[in-house]
Parts: sequence; C-alpha cells; structure tokens
Amino acid sequence: MHLSLDPAESRYVLRGTGPASVLVNERELTASFALSADRLLEDWRPREVADLQPGDIAPLLALDPEVVVLGTGPALRFPAPAVMAACLTRGIGIEAMDNAAAARTFNVLVGEGRRAVAAFLLPG
Repeated sequence: MHLSLDPAESRYVLRGTGPASVLVNERELTASFALSADRLLEDWRPREVADLQPGDIAPLLALDPEVVVLGTGPALRFPAPAVMAACLTRGIGIEAMDNAAAARTFNVLVGEGRRAVAAFLLPG
C-alpha cells in the first residue's frame, strides 16, 4: 500500500507498507524498527508480538512520545498486558494495529504535531 501524506516538519515519513517491509522516505526497511518525526531507531530487537518484552519499550520511551503506535505485522495482534503497561503506567498511550494502519496513523499524528512514535515488528 502506498501512502501519500507528507508532514512538512517531519524528517521521516512512512510512504508504504508490504507484507514484510515498510518504506521510510525512499528506503525499504525489512527488520523491526521504531521512529519519531525526527529519529529512526533501526534493528529494534523484537521480530513478532510473541517476542515483545516490557524492556523492549525502553528505546521507544527514550524518543519522548505521548503515544506509541505499534505495528504488529500484516495482521493486528495484541502484545502481552505487561508490554502495554510499560507505556500506560507512564501516562503514554499505546495502540496496536496492523502495519498498514500503524503507518497511516503515525503520519496523521505527526501531521497534527503530536509526539508520536511508531514501532514496526518485521521478520528481518
């Protein structure tokens, strides 16, 4: 799926998703990653929802989000409650969705000036 929103103040824009990749600007990423409007964290450790541990949320929180959008792959899958709690107990929202929905949501939030972080689980 190709995405066309181009937030003017964002260094990183999600331009499309595929079954095992996400297009960031003009670069196709095939391993799990996270990003904010101005920072890209490549090679994020977890590869699928079952791998996700509460400690994996720490690098996302270091990006200072008000909300985390978690792309769980081609289909929506919910992480363990402890993973969700790693954000929620700090007053940071977290929403799980499939990668295509996560990309669209991230672009809209950043376009609104929100401090959003998107994290994508990819098989790598």
